[in-house]
Amino acid sequence: MTTEQELLASIPTGLYIGGEWRDAEGGKTFDVTDPSTGKTIATIADASAADGVAALDAAVAAQDEWAATPPRTRSNILRKAFDLLQERKQDIALLMTLEMGKPLAESVGEITYGGEFLRWFSEEAVRITGRYGLNPEGTGHMIVSQLPVGPCYFITPWNFPLAMATRKIAPALAAGCTVVVKPAALTPLTTIAFVKILEEAGLPKGVVNVVQTTSSGPVSEPIIADPRLRKLSFTGSTGVGKKLIAQAAEGVLRTSMELGGNAPFVVFEDADLDKAVDGAIAAKFRNIGQACTAANRFIVHSAVAEEFARRVTERVQGFSIGRGTEEGVTIGPLIDEKAVGKAEELVNDAVSKGATVTTGGNPIEGDGTFFEPTVVTGVTRDAQILREEIFGPVLAIATFDTEDEAVHLANDTEYGLVSYVFTENLGRGHRMIDRLETGMMGLNVGVISNAAAPFGGVKQSGVGREGGFEGIHEYLSTKYTLTPVS
Repeated sequence: MTTEQELLASIPTGLYIGGEWRDAEGGKTFDVTDPSTGKTIATIADASAADGVAALDAAVAAQDEWAATPPRTRSNILRKAFDLLQERKQDIALLMTLEMGKPLAESVGEITYGGEFLRWFSEEAVRITGRYGLNPEGTGHMIVSQLPVGPCYFITPWNFPLAMATRKIAPALAAGCTVVVKPAALTPLTTIAFVKILEEAGLPKGVVNVVQTTSSGPVSEPIIADPRLRKLSFTGSTGVGKKLIAQAAEGVLRTSMELGGNAPFVVFEDADLDKAVDGAIAAKFRNIGQACTAANRFIVHSAVAEEFARRVTERVQGFSIGRGTEEGVTIGPLIDEKAVGKAEELVNDAVSKGATVTTGGNPIEGDGTFFEPTVVTGVTRDAQILREEIFGPVLAIATFDTEDEAVHLANDTEYGLVSYVFTENLGRGHRMIDRLETGMMGLNVGVISNAAAPFGGVKQSGVGREGGFEGIHEYLSTKYTLTPVS
């Protein structure tokens, strides 16, 4: 594997616009830091509003030619990018760990997961279909075709810096759309490294453009307001998503929004507790709890709550905390001090209302932004930890007695991204599929994401789907043509 210094030295520091790496307007830069140490690991270009518009100019200029590119050519480029990503998996994973903090093994897992979107949509690129047939009256032939939406703007989050980029960029390229992407300022390096791979895979100039910035609003607003833009996709908080939807309404843009979550993890009295505990650890502590799909509220039947809490506490006490690059580490730092403060605040609020901390519960003093992996039991209904997305390594347990009560508690939120249910009763499992108000569900499993499946939520967790057969249609417009019978 490349050393940290060699790897960081190989990453471009500029913006990527029109196939060229360039400085930001006025030479403005910002620092990227390692959350495990607080030290600067790179200084890179900080885009202005003018840089954002220049990136859109490049995407618009490339749109017609890219849309006319044969599907097989687009497919081959995506497949080449997949192969290159696999070859460089260890280096990209190390880069991700340095800027985001997650354990190296999890970064490798994200490369595997994120890469699958390249492979999946390389295969979908050649399967875009329409239909042809006689209309019912017999007076004409109906042609239904699928065409690229047009230039897209993507705003990606810091917690999965590769997968959230590939999940948006791959279907857009497969459909024939050009792209401007704004990665999170906290973790831009992984996206930059990925774009280098796309460039090496043969992607033409201007098809993908990258504008990292610390001025998200000022850079995004003129791009979204530009009538040449036809699609906006965002992954992040519901609050920001609502503002972006309002901005997109002016131009009646196609939007895909993958927003906040408050995932219930329901454990019934007949659950296999071995499976449930394994699922809980995966659903809660993957990515240090910093995932929109992370289990947020553990709703456990009172008959098994004590035993479930004992087992998860024992597992959590066995975690190894440290810098993600160190061997054996299972819990890395949170992304910043704000995240640490929020986790501490939510735990303290729960305790003040009667909950008990069985392990953890405190920030860790010293370098980096670490918080102890935590289990909290006896959480009351009025605790903020049941209402807010935790985004940290805190497992909060509340109890229930009846199936209807479990359903009510699970659905008692404005969010509806994902739910998890553990039961050995097949009928009950199918009832939960129908009754829980989420766009996705894990039945007796704690990790559900897959490139071949449609990812997305209901209620205030967003609109649209990423991945699966459904994913490419977010980047296609349906056109109907009638021709006379000759």
